[in-house]
Order: sequence, then C-alpha cells, then structure tokens
Amino acid sequence: MTQPPPPPPNQPPQGGGFGPPQGQPPTPPSGGGPNLGKAPEPGYGYPQTPPQAPAAPPTPPTGSPQPGYGYPQTPPQPQPGYGYPGQQPGQQPGQQPGPYGQPTPPYGQPGQPGYPGYGYPQATVPMQPQAGGPGGGRRKINAQMAIIVAAVVAIALIIGGGVWYAGSDDDGGKDDTASSSGGTGGKGGTDEKGGEGGKSSGGEEKVPSDPASKVLFQVPAPAVSKEDNSVVVSGSWLTDKVYAKSGIAEIVGYDPAKGSEKWTIKLDGPVCTASKHVTDDNKTVIVHQPDMPTKAEPSHGCTQVAVIDLDAGKKLWTKTAGDQPMSFDNVTISGDTVAAGSTDGGVAFDIAKGDILWSPKTTDTCYDAGYGGGEKLVAVRKCGSYDARQLNIQTIDPKSGKVISEYKMAKGIEYAGIVSTNPLVVAADVGDSAGDGSGISDFFSIDNKTGKLLTRISAPGEQFAARCDTITKIEHCSGLAVGDDRLYIPTEEHEGSGESYSRTNEVVAFDLATGKQTGQRADAGDGYTITPLRMDGGNVIAYKRPPYDKGGQIVSIDGGSFKQTTLLENPATEAVRDVESSMLPEYSEILYSQGHLYMSQVYASEPSSADEKEYLAIGFGTSG
Repeated sequence: MTQPPPPPPNQPPQGGGFGPPQGQPPTPPSGGGPNLGKAPEPGYGYPQTPPQAPAAPPTPPTGSPQPGYGYPQTPPQPQPGYGYPGQQPGQQPGQQPGPYGQPTPPYGQPGQPGYPGYGYPQATVPMQPQAGGPGGGRRKINAQMAIIVAAVVAIALIIGGGVWYAGSDDDGGKDDTASSSGGTGGKGGTDEKGGEGGKSSGGEEKVPSDPASKVLFQVPAPAVSKEDNSVVVSGSWLTDKVYAKSGIAEIVGYDPAKGSEKWTIKLDGPVCTASKHVTDDNKTVIVHQPDMPTKAEPSHGCTQVAVIDLDAGKKLWTKTAGDQPMSFDNVTISGDTVAAGSTDGGVAFDIAKGDILWSPKTTDTCYDAGYGGGEKLVAVRKCGSYDARQLNIQTIDPKSGKVISEYKMAKGIEYAGIVSTNPLVVAADVGDSAGDGSGISDFFSIDNKTGKLLTRISAPGEQFAARCDTITKIEHCSGLAVGDDRLYIPTEEHEGSGESYSRTNEVVAFDLATGKQTGQRADAGDGYTITPLRMDGGNVIAYKRPPYDKGGQIVSIDGGSFKQTTLLENPATEAVRDVESSMLPEYSEILYSQGHLYMSQVYASEPSSADEKEYLAIGFGTSG
C-alpha cells in the first residue's frame, strides 16, 4: 500500500499532491506478482529515456526502492502551506517523506505554516495539444533459483505463520488473529474461494457509443508565493448542475461541460478539510481558517464549519463551537447532521440552520476523534493513554448522538479509518505492521446493529494498495470500494508481462461475511494500474492509470462476472498526458459520472519552472 504524501503545515494529513520523484529504472524483480521481499515501488509512468535492455539478469534490490521506470520529472513537492499541524517530530525543515515505502513521521504536532500567497485561479483556457550475458550462466541460474526459493519461503511464512494480536474486549481475542484471507502473492493473491462473487445489478452509468474522450476544460493552478510553497485546496464535488472545486480561500463552481465559472464563494481563510458527501439536495460541508495567515500569525486554527449549497453557489452558514473555538480535524455529513471531530472532541450541527445538536462528553481519557458519514454516522472514540490506546467504533444516532452499537478494538491500536458506514468497514494498521505508511494492515467488518465483529481481513502492505489517513481524517480512505457486502481493493504494482520495466496490478474482492477472497480478479492490463473509485450499484467504477504512451481509462467492473467495460479513454497526446500524469489517483481527487471525468489537485504549489504550466483541475468528456 502506498504511503500518504507529506502533510503540509496547519492542515490534517490527506491524500493529495504530486507523485514520486524522478529516478532511474528499478532493477526488475524476478517474479511477476507482488514482490514480498521489499517495499513497494512506484508504478510505470511517462519515460524520460527509453528502456535499455539489461546486460545481465537482474538481481533483487538490497537497498531502498527506486521510483518505477519513466516517472514524470520531479514535480514541486508540497511544503508548509495553510492550515495544517506542521513540521513533524524528527523532520528537518523542508524535508518531505517519500511517497513510497518510507516511514511516515507522526502527525498532529502544531507547527509554523508559511504565510499566504494571494493568487486565485484564472479563467479556464482551452488545452493546446502538442504533436505528439556472456559466461557464468550456471552461476546466474543458481542465483535466480535461490531468489525464487526465498520468495516461496516468504510466501509460505505469510500464509502459515499467522500473527496473534491482543484480543478484543468483546470477542475474547479470537477475532483479532490476523486472518489468512490476505493475498498469497502472484497476480491478485490467493485463488481460494471463501465466498461468492458480487452481483451485476443497479448500475446507473451508461456505456457510451464511443469511449474516446476529449478535454472539456482545465483550470490553471492558482499562484502560490515562494514563501508559501504549498497551499491546501482539497475538496471537489459534482452535481447535475455544477463541478465545484476548492481554491485558495474560495470555492468556485464551474459549468460541467464548458468549464466557465458559474459562481465563486470567498472564504475568510484557507480550506482545511472538506467532506466528500453531498446531500440529496446538493449541500456539502467544509472546515476553513477564520482568516488569512501571515508571517506574524501563521495560523488561527481550523475553527470555521461551513455548509455550502453547491447548486445555488451560496454559503448557507458558518459556525464555531466552544468558548475558545475548537479546531477541527475532520468533518462529515449523515442525513441532516453535520459532525466534526478533533483531539478536543466532537460536535454535531443541524445542517439547515447550524444549531448544535449534541456534543459528546470529553473526559481526561476519552474523546470523539472523528466521524464517518453517509448512510450512517460512525464515531471513532479514543480512550486511554498513547501507549495503551482503546478505540471504540460507535454507530450513533445522527439526531441525538445516542450510541446504537459499539465495537471495542484491541488495545494498542492507535488509529482507525472508516472505509464505509453501511456496511461498516474499518481499517487499521495493527501493531504498525503495514510498514508503508498506508494506515492499513487489516480491515474489520462490523455489524452495525450489534457492534459484533463479523470478520477481520488481513491486507499486508506489500501486497495490497489502498490507503487511509487514519491519523486525523478518519474517513479519508482511497483506492478501494465497498458494496454488496464485498470489499474491493487493488494489489500492489508488480512487474508486467510485456516490455521491460512495465508495471501492472489487479483488483480483487473480499467477502465481508467470511473475510475470504471471492476468487474474482480484474487485471489492469500490461502497463496500466487500476484503482477502484466507487460503487455503481453492484459494479465497481475504477480508474486505470496508463503507460507513458496511452491515455487513462475509466472502466466498470461487473460485480458478478468481473468483466470490464471501458466507459472513457483519455487522449494520448503529450500535452494531455503531462497533465493527467501529474494527478496520481493516490494523491488527487477523481470524480466520474455519465461520460465525464474530473481530476484535481489537493495542493497548489509553486511551479518548478517558469515555463511549466500546472493545473488545478481538468475535465474530460465523451461524445456519446
């Protein structure tokens, strides 16, 4: 699983930013499946130099992993920006942890963000496409055989070893044993069927007569001063009437087909965090700072909770909570309730008027760290000290705050992320065993009504690629989908079967009742890597990041047969590829609906060069 990007100061961590730095082609692994012997490598991107055939069979890497072959050149890395708890313990000024396979420093310490730049997004403009070994054979064979044997032994240990963790208070510990349902290497893990496949039903996405897309519009990145380096611009939403995107201390609504500005909402300060949920009448919620930071006063906290009417282009209300306004790390919506959480506790507001509905009691040892919204409202309540943490996963009544059910996770698990509230699926990095900063080593399937654990799914970080920002964001999980009592997650990138250095992966399904893989597998195709975005009835909508000479794709994976249908394919011109490749699915926002694809950044950064054009968002559309 991939590591989250470095957190800019004064804003809780969340997916976004740019991809990995430019590097040399990696030494290709000896096998074709997920490599179990080292940290994951980044995928196959746009090459700067053509691949060279190796003079001798490759050897397994012994040091830190290198970026995958042909990645885009080093983009500007997010530096201290608005509204984040800033420099982390042990992190040197300007230091950014690598996005792949490097340890992530603990978040949540207050820091000193840079002061703001005052540039705002310009008017949208049309995309301008551009033209587009000798000797020693026996020794080498023996060395390769030793590598294969070692890999087999490693796989056997993963399958048969089983890791025992401290038991849950409710379940006597038996359900907190690491499940053997995780992948076992190869393309997509084990083929053992422990459940049935999903269903082919309820999909609303129409298949176009021609999936070829064109660029509808692109929004230039807002100007960012050298002092700021990086600014949080998280939040994007799509309705029938508007595509809305956060900018620097503003939200702008664009015509979904033309990109022309329909409305602009100015904010007193930069956006800190935003809900991904939209109500039936197209309202959403954000948290922002009370004013623009300066060098003298770099942050005033993320205290302002605001509800936005996306269709009308209006801010309906802005509220704070507490005598000294609380600074919120996360915010969500469930029904008519807005819920915001932080280390100071949680607060729920009525979405219509902003009245406070309830606020759980915060004690010396317990507080509501955050909430997951959508069909149900779920709280992550933290109790105990740092070295003896107890996390309680509570399904609560949105109106009253009454706890309906509760599952107590094993003591010592410090963080958890809400993947889905119905069915209830929670992700956690148990014992810091993921080892890749993804926040996920295991998934927990929980019964909403009783609070009982249904099953625990082991998802080793070296085999599966998904991530949750469990430190403070709570429900910001990406690269996975949940529906029809199935969990759909991608495998880590691994060597493809085509030309040298090509990368690929698969999407596999787990049964949330048994914890076993269903045996279904959707291959990305050689040179592509596939990432689930969301459910469409019983089907999975996924984005396929392309090789260097192709455009990206949106596909629908049939929940029953796992057959893929291409819904959209982007242009392969160099100019378009450059923009698309800067918006990696792990670190950007991707929205798709009815033949329209919107990709956007969650950080705005100073351009790496004066000649380089960078974009906040880009829209694609099919003709049929």
